[in-house]
Amino acid sequence: GVALGAWHRVAMEESELWVGFVGAGRMAGGLVRGLLQAGKVPASNVLASAPSDKNLDAWRELGCRTTHCNLEVVYRSTLVFLATKPHILPGVLEEIRPAVGSQHIVVSLVAGVTIQTLQRLLPPGTKVLRIMPNLPCVVQAGAMVFSRGSNAGDEEAALLKSLLSSCGLCEEVPESYIDIHTGLSGSGVAYVYLFAEALAEGAVKMGMPGALASRIAAQTLLGAAKMLLETGEHPAKLRGDVCTPGGTTIYALHQLEKGALRATVMDAVEAATNRACDMAKD
Repeated sequence: GVALGAWHRVAMEESELWVGFVGAGRMAGGLVRGLLQAGKVPASNVLASAPSDKNLDAWRELGCRTTHCNLEVVYRSTLVFLATKPHILPGVLEEIRPAVGSQHIVVSLVAGVTIQTLQRLLPPGTKVLRIMPNLPCVVQAGAMVFSRGSNAGDEEAALLKSLLSSCGLCEEVPESYIDIHTGLSGSGVAYVYLFAEALAEGAVKMGMPGALASRIAAQTLLGAAKMLLETGEHPAKLRGDVCTPGGTTIYALHQLEKGALRATVMDAVEAATNRACDMAKD
């Protein structure tokens, strides 16, 4: 009976989870779609606030409740996601501070705002976590990392992880990795789109129609990524497996090496990570 009781309690907690979003932009929207599609939270348990209806219309179409009042979100939610623009956040925290209590779990998606800052601007003892998602959360193939503040325990981390794993890969990391994750994954999807575009354009140059080339390029990236994740092999090993002596692939790779693809991509990750660090200092 104990196991069933524990299971029932967990089921109750899951169904009784009231989730609020302060800010309703693209990233918050991606996260909520993942949660809803995975059936983790019913749409009727989600309340989102934003200053205008511009972003909220999409949330209403999903069946979520909406408001223009940030305080209402905090009063009516136990799990509160902060998803505002960085420069607006201090004012928002000041506004919601009186409503935040020990029952709340506050999760920030806001780029460049440290856990230390969040804890300073919220009541002492507030359970705070910080996450950095990326856009493919929208299609439940996101890559997210999160870190916990000093008052958030294993229970809060486990709850967040169980919810977010419905949106893709989700790893707990030291906070110092969050800026690196931004450069690698947050911004990194754009590097991949650029690569996909170039792949397809190469095929167009050789005579393949553009729409077909784009579909094949996308599926090629998806297949390569899936093999990396499912085999657990080092990328160099998988790359070597594709290269037959004197074959097509090694000829192509020689051109990529001449173009310094690897060094350029490393520079890109470094530049984005440094920019994320700079934004945190402003």
